[in-house]
Amino acid sequence: MLTIPAAAGASVDPGSALHAYARARLADGNGALGSAVANYRAALALDPGSAEIARRSYAQALESGDQALAMRSAVLLDAQGMLPRDGALLRISDALVRKDWVGARLLLDRIVEEGNFAFLAPIVRSWISLGEGHYAAPVIEGKEQFATLAQRYLDEHMALQAIGRDDLAAALPAIRRAIGLRVSDGAMLRLGFARQLAARGAKAEALALLPADDANFALARADIARGKGSKGRKALLTPAQGFARLLTRLAADIASDDAGLVLAVRLARIATFADPHDPEAHIVAARLLTAAGYPAFAAAEAANVSARGWYAGLAQAELVGAMAGTGDRDGAITLARTLVAEPGADPERHVRLGRLLADARDFAGAAAAFKAAQAGYPQDSVPWTLLLFEGSALEQGKRWDEARVVLERAARIAPHEPVILNYLGYAQIERRQNVEQALLLLKRASALKPQDASITDSLGWAQFVTGDVRAAVPVLERAAAGAPDDPTINEHLGDALWTAGRRYEARYAWNAAAVYAEGDVAARLAAKSEEGLKPEYAAP
Repeated sequence: MLTIPAAAGASVDPGSALHAYARARLADGNGALGSAVANYRAALALDPGSAEIARRSYAQALESGDQALAMRSAVLLDAQGMLPRDGALLRISDALVRKDWVGARLLLDRIVEEGNFAFLAPIVRSWISLGEGHYAAPVIEGKEQFATLAQRYLDEHMALQAIGRDDLAAALPAIRRAIGLRVSDGAMLRLGFARQLAARGAKAEALALLPADDANFALARADIARGKGSKGRKALLTPAQGFARLLTRLAADIASDDAGLVLAVRLARIATFADPHDPEAHIVAARLLTAAGYPAFAAAEAANVSARGWYAGLAQAELVGAMAGTGDRDGAITLARTLVAEPGADPERHVRLGRLLADARDFAGAAAAFKAAQAGYPQDSVPWTLLLFEGSALEQGKRWDEARVVLERAARIAPHEPVILNYLGYAQIERRQNVEQALLLLKRASALKPQDASITDSLGWAQFVTGDVRAAVPVLERAAAGAPDDPTINEHLGDALWTAGRRYEARYAWNAAAVYAEGDVAARLAAKSEEGLKPEYAAP
């Protein structure tokens, strides 16, 4: 077992479990996931009964994709009653891969008893029954806890199982419902269903799922049209593969905040263990790993998807984000340009390129990319978000007259979207143009989203610019309370406080702004703190 040396000054054997564990903890604290996992692996090998090492190595092994270490840690923790709740899902995936149906059912019963993932049980039980050879369709009782959540995933699995039984009459309506429920990852869902249908020889039905003139589906349509993959029994899903699909969808759905993202990464990794050849699991894992700050691991996941397969475009899209996350912005832009150059490139590809170019301060290129993204929509139904992206790039590229036209169009399309009202109003306030109308836009934006510190700041600054200092100060104080680390908000507050005669507090606000300010802004704040507010030092 892992022990601590008796004397504080005692030396630690460099080959000991404690030394490896210490190195792992240090690497863990520095965000060096690969080094942390290697040292946890070494520590657990040297002290295979240590629950403390297993507890930490379990989480890091899942995040890094080290299946062997994750399973070794999970088994040890389970024996000591310390297995995290998602550990049961890991053990179920292992049982399904080994076709241990009895073991999988026992683990599933435990999940139901614990409650955390109980809503998955009807679907998983159905896949187990398929493996056992006496299929039972998943049944979700309306009165069960979390029944509504389980229903979100039911149709996809009903459809996949029906396809496996050659029951297209049941499969096709379920496919349509499943696609209709997915706001994101619709392309993956369509490709997955098309692959299963094509494997059963349902060529027309498979092609009907894949819109023509869309780069994401071009290769799949070509393969299906010439009969490639038809009657390919190998393509039909096993229980382990069905389980992988379920966890992949769940992972994508829960990654909405930091806490959800941590669990989402683990679930996506478990999905890749359950079905190492599933491109969808690798694509979602790549996306989540980039979001979690592990872009190198994300790139490795994206690389697990064949560059010549149906999912290549979707995987390369995630690779773009991973490359940018590793600091290879030029490489990411080059790959993004390649993707938008393909015939039928969808708006999402253009948006991805536009964001990269905007980050690189190529605002002209970004505006062109956002404009190109709009070409995929009828003129009267362009999403307001694309107009906001284009208008923002034009404004930052010092093409304000063009930007204003685009932003005003966005505001007409979505008159109740506070982010548009804020951007259009604040941009005019910055330029001291149309200030009264801009102030009205910002009042509307603030009323729609009163807790947004950025919008509150815009309103307060507009009031200050229009001469209403008395009203501006409390509004800007509220904005600074909501975002105490924002240099722009604190500078605005400082200028307003100085003008209101509260000189000491003004300098305090400017000093707070200076902590995070850079370049010209930092120099301006230093001058104000030293000399006070002068016209040449006023915030823009």
